[in-house]
Amino acid sequence: MNKIKSRLEEFKSLPESEYKKEFMFCLLTPQSKAQNCWYAVEEISKLSSLNLDNATKILSSKTRFHHTKAKRIIGNLKLWPAIEQQLENSNILELRNNLAKTVNGYGLKEASHFLRNIGKSDNQIAILDRHILRNLHQQGLIKEQKIKSQKHYLEVEQVYLNYAKQSNILPDELDLLWWSRENGEIFK
Repeated sequence: MNKIKSRLEEFKSLPESEYKKEFMFCLLTPQSKAQNCWYAVEEISKLSSLNLDNATKILSSKTRFHHTKAKRIIGNLKLWPAIEQQLENSNILELRNNLAKTVNGYGLKEASHFLRNIGKSDNQIAILDRHILRNLHQQGLIKEQKIKSQKHYLEVEQVYLNYAKQSNILPDELDLLWWSRENGEIFK
C-alpha cells in the first residue's frame, strides 16, 4: 500500500508543465495498453513540430484507432490554453464534467483519469475502467460490467465511492490497488 500512496503523491506533485502529456495519455488509453500509450506520448512530446502525419505514424504501432486518436490529439491541443484555464476550477465534479463535454475523445472516465493523473481528483471521482467494473461486479455491487450512459456512470461511480468509504480506503488508492492486482504493477 505504501507504493500506491507514493504513486498518488507523485501525481499530486506533478509539475504543471507535464499536464499536457497526461492529457494526451488519457486521450490514447481507451481500448489500448497504458504502457504503449505512454511511450507514444513520450515520442510525440519529442517532436519539434506535431502534425497529423507524424502523430498518426507514432500511434500506428502503439494504439488502437490511431487515425482517430491522432486527429483528436491535434484538435484538442489547439484547445490546450482554454483547458489549462479550466484546471483552475476547484470544483472537481464541475471540472470533470466540463472536460468530458469540451474535449473530443473524453467522457467521464477519461476526464476522471486525467484529473487523477495530475493530482486533482481529490478522491471525489472514479475512473470506471474495466478493472473497477470487474471488481465491483465480483463484489456483487453491480449487475453488469458495462456503463450504459452518463447517468449510469454517475450511479456506478457512487457505488464505487461508497464501497471505498465502507472499506476504509481512499477511492484513488482502491483504484490503483485493483489495477496492480490485475496487472502486476502500479502505473497510471
